[in-house]
Formats: sequence, C-alpha cells, structure tokens
Amino acid sequence: MAQLLELLFVPAVLFMVIVAPLWLIFHYVTVWKTQRNAGRADQGAMNTMWETARRLENRVAALEKLLDAEAPGWRGKAL
Repeated sequence: MAQLLELLFVPAVLFMVIVAPLWLIFHYVTVWKTQRNAGRADQGAMNTMWETARRLENRVAALEKLLDAEAPGWRGKAL
C-alpha cells in the first residue's frame, strides 16, 4: 500500500501543479467568451423590446385620443 501511494504521489503533484491550473484557465476563458457573446445577443433583444414598447405606447396614446373624442367621460367609468 505504501508503495502504491509513493507511485501515485508524483503524478498527483504534477496534475495539481500543471494540468489543473491550465484546465481552470481554459474553462474560465471559454465561460467569459460565452458570456460576452450572450451579452451582445441580450443587447439586441433589449433593443427590440424597447422598440416594441415604444410602438405600443404610441398605440395606447392614439386609442386614448380616439376615446377622448368619442366618449369624453370614459376614464371615470368603472369597468
């Protein structure tokens, strides 16, 4: 048993000193690149939502204008 531990000690140390840090670095570089690309896609979706919201606000304003002209007391009426 002691010989097995001695035999595995050097590869374990090499793994922890060389392989594990490189593995972590490459992993987080990949994560950062993915997040950066996702951020661009999120920005495009946000712009689309802002444009949709602006158009909907314009529609609501137009409808309110029509209702004010057709039924002046519509805001005070209960549903």
